[in-house]
Amino acid sequence: MSRIGKKPILIPENVEVKIEGQKVTIKGPKGELSQGVRPEIKVEVRDNQILVFPQIETKPSTRTPHESKIRTGQASQVSGKQTKALWGLTRALIANLVKGVTEGYEKKLEISGLGYRANLDGKDLVLELGFSHPVKVACPPGIIFLIGKNIITVLGIDKQLVGQTAAKIRKAKPPEPYKDKGIKYLGEVIRRKAGKKAVGTTG
Repeated sequence: MSRIGKKPILIPENVEVKIEGQKVTIKGPKGELSQGVRPEIKVEVRDNQILVFPQIETKPSTRTPHESKIRTGQASQVSGKQTKALWGLTRALIANLVKGVTEGYEKKLEISGLGYRANLDGKDLVLELGFSHPVKVACPPGIIFLIGKNIITVLGIDKQLVGQTAAKIRKAKPPEPYKDKGIKYLGEVIRRKAGKKAVGTTG
């Protein structure tokens, strides 16, 4: 049994949950998100909670012993570790939807380096990173960029999209291990390396 998957998800106030076949839609104060669910997993709403559990065959079997043996072997391959992982993953993804439409997600990045800066062009992000031309990062639908002194904040209700967008910004100029410049996640620790001259210097 999945320890994560069996935990019910409390439905907050002002949140609507709709289940249509293998699709779960969550609507809240900040927006609406949907998540597809694999056929091995079932989702239900009971007592103001979202319950996630693996599908279980309850119909009486009409197969011969030989057919049952073959079918059981096939089911065990799907309903073993794979289904347990899907169970926990599905519960986590749906919980992310609930948090997204009620609280939202954010990812902060720190930009450092002489002359390095970030600006907004409408909704899009424009980065000056020491290249011959600025780097422009288009703002995906559902994402908001905020610019501080040297901090870029990515806001949105979709956790995966917020993370992907932040990773794209970081990729524009990853932090250098030799010099303290580039773009890194706020709080990210970069292991500094000594320069070649420092390494070759002897006492």
